[in-house]
Amino acid sequence: MSEFWQQAVTGLATGSIYGLLALAIVLIYRSTTVINFAQGELAMFTTFVAWSMFHWGAYWVVFPLTLLMAAGLGAFIERVVIRPVEGRPTLNIIIVTLGLFAVVNNLATIIWGGQPKGFRYYPISDETIKIGSTVLSMHDLAIMLFAAVIMIALYLFFQYTPVGLAMRATAQNPVASRLMGIRVGRMLTLGWALSASVGAVAGMFIAPLLLLQPPMMLAVLLYAFAAAVLGGLDSPLGAVVGGLIIGVTENLVGTYSPESWLGPDMSLTVTVAIIILVLVIRPSGIFGRRALRRV
Repeated sequence: MSEFWQQAVTGLATGSIYGLLALAIVLIYRSTTVINFAQGELAMFTTFVAWSMFHWGAYWVVFPLTLLMAAGLGAFIERVVIRPVEGRPTLNIIIVTLGLFAVVNNLATIIWGGQPKGFRYYPISDETIKIGSTVLSMHDLAIMLFAAVIMIALYLFFQYTPVGLAMRATAQNPVASRLMGIRVGRMLTLGWALSASVGAVAGMFIAPLLLLQPPMMLAVLLYAFAAAVLGGLDSPLGAVVGGLIIGVTENLVGTYSPESWLGPDMSLTVTVAIIILVLVIRPSGIFGRRALRRV
């Protein structure tokens, strides 16, 4: 039983990272109905930038600078790359984000090389604490704490600030928002900036658990997509809850699946199965709103 709780708690920490990246995906989807397939690569790129800056700056100096840089990068991409194809067929936008995926990945390889790099930078420390029979690292604790803080901050932002309400109105009805005097273009840019910043947090938190390299976010992005679909693509809360469910499921399946089922590799198969089942049974996700149609 102690092993079960150990894997569950570790899964909550990993799931918090999936939830953060899923939250970044949801932020863009809510404001533009675009699924950004390059979300993981943007997080990877900003993590590389942070890794470079950590050589001369302390963590709590580099961290906010990286978030500002990520926000600027997200805003730039929305203005220059995404806005020209807004309103076009969905396939066009998908191809653009897939192309952005390849460009960012190759750019990171050109700048920093393809060799894996160690990322030993922690917001608190890499020490461990023991709670009963469960061992939890301070880094895992920081991940869960940051995920909760970001979720609460975004909730307060969208519910109680004029800009947050304007972004929600833009997501609901861009045409009516324009008629009400809301700068819709500015709201869309802000959505991409917020999404890139949240993704950067996920990248910097997952990097110490993995080797820093251009392909490091591929599997993480798949788990994040599963979390977003499970929780609901239009629900920030659902993204985080979905991430926690996926993280715990991944750990438990990897630990307890028989050797004949490929052991730890089975977790990826289960994740894909979750995506398919949710899309078949409840396409809107756990917390997503169902679309109503008149017949």
